[in-house]
Amino acid sequence: MRLRFKHQKFQADAAKAVVDVFAGQPYLTPSYMMDRGNGYYQQTLTDDEDFTGWSNHKIVPELSDRIILENLQKVQRTNQLKPSEKLEGHFNLTIEMETGVGKTYTYIKTMYELNKHYGWTKFIVVVPSIAIREGVYKSFQVTQEHFAEEYGKKVRFFIYNSAQLTEIDRFASDNSICAMIINSQAFNARGKDARRISMKLDEFRSRRPIDIIAKTNPILIIDEPQSVEGKQTKENLKQFHPLLTLRYSATHKSDSIYNMVYRLDAMEAYNKRLVKKIAVKGIEESGSTATESYVYLEGINLSKAAPTATIQFDFKGASGIRKITRTVSEGYNLYDNSGDMEEYKQGFVVSRIDGRDDSVEFLNGIKIYAGDVIGKVSEDQLRRIQIRETILSHIQRERELFYKGIKVLSLFFIDEVAKYRVYDEAGQATDGIYAQMFVEEYNDIVGHLQIGIGEDDYIKYLQAIPAEKTHAGYFSIDKKGKMIDSKVGRKETTTDDVDAYELIMKNKELLLDRDPKRSPVRFIFSHSALREGWDNPNVFQICTLKQSNSEVRKRQEVGRGLRLCVNQDGERMDANVLGEDVQNVNVLTVIASESYDSFAKGLQTEIAEAVADRPRAVTEDLFVGKVIKDDKGNEQVVDQDTARAIHFDLIVNGYIDRKGILTDKYYADKANHEIKVAEEVADSAASIIEIIDTIYDGRSMVPENARSNNVELHVDENKLAMPEFKALWAKINSKSTYVVDFDTEELIRKAIQSLDCKLRVSKIVFKVETGTMETIKSKEALASGTSFVKEKSASYGSTKTVSTNVKYDLIGKLVEETGLTRKAVIQILKGIQPSVFNQFKDNPEEFIMKAAALINDEKATAIIEHITYDVMDDHYGTDVFTDPTIKGRLGVNAMKAKKHLYDHIVYDSSNEQKFATELDTNTNVAVYVKLPDGFYISTPVGHYNPDWAIAFYEGTVKHIYFVAETKGSMNSMQLRLIEESKIHCAREHFKAISNGEVVYDVVDSYQSLLELVTR
Repeated sequence: MRLRFKHQKFQADAAKAVVDVFAGQPYLTPSYMMDRGNGYYQQTLTDDEDFTGWSNHKIVPELSDRIILENLQKVQRTNQLKPSEKLEGHFNLTIEMETGVGKTYTYIKTMYELNKHYGWTKFIVVVPSIAIREGVYKSFQVTQEHFAEEYGKKVRFFIYNSAQLTEIDRFASDNSICAMIINSQAFNARGKDARRISMKLDEFRSRRPIDIIAKTNPILIIDEPQSVEGKQTKENLKQFHPLLTLRYSATHKSDSIYNMVYRLDAMEAYNKRLVKKIAVKGIEESGSTATESYVYLEGINLSKAAPTATIQFDFKGASGIRKITRTVSEGYNLYDNSGDMEEYKQGFVVSRIDGRDDSVEFLNGIKIYAGDVIGKVSEDQLRRIQIRETILSHIQRERELFYKGIKVLSLFFIDEVAKYRVYDEAGQATDGIYAQMFVEEYNDIVGHLQIGIGEDDYIKYLQAIPAEKTHAGYFSIDKKGKMIDSKVGRKETTTDDVDAYELIMKNKELLLDRDPKRSPVRFIFSHSALREGWDNPNVFQICTLKQSNSEVRKRQEVGRGLRLCVNQDGERMDANVLGEDVQNVNVLTVIASESYDSFAKGLQTEIAEAVADRPRAVTEDLFVGKVIKDDKGNEQVVDQDTARAIHFDLIVNGYIDRKGILTDKYYADKANHEIKVAEEVADSAASIIEIIDTIYDGRSMVPENARSNNVELHVDENKLAMPEFKALWAKINSKSTYVVDFDTEELIRKAIQSLDCKLRVSKIVFKVETGTMETIKSKEALASGTSFVKEKSASYGSTKTVSTNVKYDLIGKLVEETGLTRKAVIQILKGIQPSVFNQFKDNPEEFIMKAAALINDEKATAIIEHITYDVMDDHYGTDVFTDPTIKGRLGVNAMKAKKHLYDHIVYDSSNEQKFATELDTNTNVAVYVKLPDGFYISTPVGHYNPDWAIAFYEGTVKHIYFVAETKGSMNSMQLRLIEESKIHCAREHFKAISNGEVVYDVVDSYQSLLELVTR
């Protein structure tokens, strides 16, 4: 299996942010004669060629510090970052990227982009440990073909090794893109191999390796600078004479952030669904002193019938006392079912099972919650519960994802190998205590599995993998092949064992293979020191079988499983593939050895520290100086007056309180797409919301309680068999194909008119203002800048047009952005006024962006006017309802339903909840369903998924079959052209497939739906 990589906008934006700081630098590839050194070497006919070095050209004098600072500030404003007041050295840029979003991929892409724009070829990646070094090397390997397809060239990469110095000569003499990966110990080392990089070495012809490297003016990329850059390392890095230094990390130290150009922090990555959602399964010793009786509440089971509970308790059999797990109902007596054990004699009869708070109460008054364990609990028993809970979560997730072709992995961290594998004097291996526990619990769970309808293939898969083969240990190996504990130095929490990392890295793709013969391993036991530098996208459960301590950060603990998963084809399961379902599929469950509240609080505290520079409250200053875009792509910088209006409007609408903290109303209106913004910026609402979302709000970062989603939706077979539903489904399940029969000449004509009227591209202008400071009236006046009186200002247009060194494929880019043919694009460009076309020279990128937006608007209008749909022979099956796994929390975002196709309904907003309640209680409605994402209509502007399908009883309304799209507010709704196009396409689709028998429309309430079906 080969991992497949996609082009993702945030990675391209991060690379562009670095490139744009040096806009104006020409494309140059200078060469020089390398130092050949002293002593004998074999001369050849190609000697001069062999000793020709290639370096990164230095920043040209014309690109002054002032211009670079202006470039930097423009990049920062574009990326909603506070503009730097000065350059922090020559030149230091910081990029913040959350764990799991492809940081290494991003800086490799940045290398290619810097080479493409400026000809720079020499890069050095500095890493803090062997773990990260091995991970980076693996990333270069697996992305090589992907980048070669995009850029037509490959990076030559290698790991620095002081014993292989010919690689240094190759690095300097190769004119292709070269990347040297080096861990900081290589130039900070002490002892017998002390800093060989800085020594004159006989085997290197009396040359110093550092001198050969420094001559190339390399670009330094520091991976995890907070772990690399101690005081000594900072000094030693100067020896490389870097052209510039790029720092990439998820957790930069606050005193080491130099000119940040791009930030994708934990909060943004989570909210943009670029990483897995985190869920926590807590296990808590309740500490009840009322009893020595052992009871563990595994969970509550909800269905249409009365709720049941799964509990574990002691059982006295013929061979002694053992622990058993049973699913029980109210009235279940533990004393009778434990072999009459005395500890359960006093009132251990289940009196109440409550699904609302996941609790069980006994007649003796003891109440326990899911995940609670009471009574005599040893350390080993707690670890056994963790192992069991991990297997339960694994099986549940595996069943959900099996038919999506996704392999599920679980990862156990342990602190000593002997708990997993033990060796006798002859070196023969046997299972340690944790491996024994795993096999026992796995066999028990799989042996008592309730088989669902249509799960035959999954059961065959389970039967093909014995418990002994499905777990494996990834540890350091000694010379005799024995697993041994990883060596961890003082003050360290991670190890540098190369062999253990090689084992994990080499088997990364094999672990993702779902063939039970080739790759039966689904559960991985690894040393707790092997925590950084590697991850596997399909780790869905992480369990640390040791007490958490302050040395091991919770973010580090979850970091190994944050990356979005891949399917059997190596395709990443992101929002482009799964849409809204992305964080239903991508959930990382942490099985903690503490309560949910304790783990969640600890994780949140760490995340809050990591995003400490985010504003905590909404103020006027939040908006001042920010760049916002309207629907047409026109940009504007927010001034003080506009910021005041935005802020005042937020207060009036109840979106912020007196302290500037976002209210529940803001989040409710955002979920309902009902956010109102000030009239002055109404056409830039999306940009305003983006700025507001930079506020840190702990509520958005709370990890999910894995036990809280206690409702899983099940299709009601009786509803599926109802004549009303069968008739509704027969009317709407046809697929269709569309034809857009618009006149290309007409589209070209309208596009030309639109560009001539509306295309205005800003010139690059330098503004010079002069003023004096007469008096300082107050500290506030000084701080606000009002002490300065502006006397005059002048603007100077840039006399230089775009650098000829950067080639812009104007036609190709417009073809790519609009989907029109090259011929049509050429006709449009030929047809516009010369003065309009000449704006391209002033600002090519803005010209392309705005021209494409205007052409697409005309295209969307043409689609609405000219699209027709034809019914196909192909139909959707009812598997669109049975395949997806839909979960919710009873009373929070889920409720029981009587007329819904499923036994419950999960709603996204208060508006949807209200609409569903009305449908469920109205006597006219026969059956309804909230349509899953798998049911969609193809349109020229992307897939469209309608919200609801409803069947009314015949004779009660005029239109029996209805498909509805719910919107929060019809009055304030400003549908963009793209959305209008999708809704129009849906109307045409349903007309075509149902001969007008199915009505489709947009509604904001049940009342507006009723008005449509009765008229």
